[in-house]
Amino acid sequence: MNAAEFRELVSGRRRGVLASVGRGALRCAEVGYAAAMRVRNARYDSGRAASFQVDAPVVCVGNLTLGGTGKTPMVEWIARWFRARDVRVSIVSRGYGAQEGARNDEALELEQKLPDVPLLQNVDRVEGARTAIEEFESQVVLLDDGFQHRRLRRDLDVVLLDALEPFGYGHVLPRGMLREPLSGLQRAGAIVLSRADLVDEAERRRIESEVRRFNANAPWCEVRHAPRTLLNSQGVEAAPQSLAGKRVAGFCGLGNPAGFRRTLAGLGGEVVAFREFPDHHNYERPDVEALVQLAQQSRADALVCTHKDLVKLRVDQLAGKPLWAVVVGLEFVKGEELLARELAKLQPA
Repeated sequence: MNAAEFRELVSGRRRGVLASVGRGALRCAEVGYAAAMRVRNARYDSGRAASFQVDAPVVCVGNLTLGGTGKTPMVEWIARWFRARDVRVSIVSRGYGAQEGARNDEALELEQKLPDVPLLQNVDRVEGARTAIEEFESQVVLLDDGFQHRRLRRDLDVVLLDALEPFGYGHVLPRGMLREPLSGLQRAGAIVLSRADLVDEAERRRIESEVRRFNANAPWCEVRHAPRTLLNSQGVEAAPQSLAGKRVAGFCGLGNPAGFRRTLAGLGGEVVAFREFPDHHNYERPDVEALVQLAQQSRADALVCTHKDLVKLRVDQLAGKPLWAVVVGLEFVKGEELLARELAKLQPA
C-alpha cells in the first residue's frame, strides 16, 4: 500500500467491506502504539528517561502527524529571523530519506536558501547540536522535525498543524496519521496552523478550539504558503504568473501532496496531469522516464514540482518542456508578533 492508498483508507474515503475490516485491524494495532507513546512521553516528563541540555538555546520545529505540514518553510523563517538580528544559528536534523553519505532533499533546499546557516545531519541530534555549538559557535540551535525526539532538551517547541489534515483523522498510527496522541500538544510552546488560507474562518476556529482542549496557553499563529517565484535547476527564475493560461503537468514527493496541488491550481494554469511520489522520493531513471511520458501524454506546456523535488532531479527540461519548481515563502496571517516574542526570549544578551 502506498502513501496515497493508506491515506484513502485511514481517512474513511475508501468504502466497502475490505476497507472496514482493514481499518478494524489497524485500530487494534493503534491501541498498542498509542499506549507505548504515552509511556515513553511519561518517562521523559518524569525524568526517568534521560534528556540532555546543550550550551545554547534549542528551538524545535515539528508536528504531530505524518506528512508535510510546512516545517521546512518555518525552519527557514525562524533561521532568517535570528540571522536578521546577527544571531549565529545552525540547523540540526536527522536527515530522513537521505542516501548514504548525502544530504536529504530538505537539507539541499535549505542550503540553497540559507547559505550562511550551517546545516548538520546526524541521527544523534544531541551530538549534532553539540557539534553546531562547538565547531560553528552557534548561539541558537534549530532542530528540524524533532518534536517526538526528546533526548535533546529544547527551550521552545514550535508545533505545526496542517489546516487540511490537522489531527491525522483522529487516530494514532497505524490507524491514522498521528505520530503520538493529541495530548502531546501540551508540550508545545507555540502552535502554528499552516495553509490556513485554504480553509475558512469557521474551520480555523474549530481547529483552534480542539487544540485548546490540550494546550490553553501556547501562542496561536496562522500562516500561508505563498508562491514567491518559479526556479529551474540552472538558477533561472520566472514569475509564478507566467504559468497562467498554460497546460501544466505537476508532480511532487511530499507527505501531503494535496497542499501542493492546491498551490499549483492557484497559479492560473490548467493542471492537465498530476503525479504523486512517496515523501522524500529519490528520483531514478524509471521515474524520469515516467515523467517524460506524463508530459508527452498530457501535452503539457511545462512541468512543475516543488523545490524539494527539483534539488534531486537537477534537470531543467523533460520531454523538451521546461521544468520549474514553485518556491514558496511563509506569510503570517495571524500571530507573527506572538512567535517573535517567544524567539526574542532566546536571543543572547
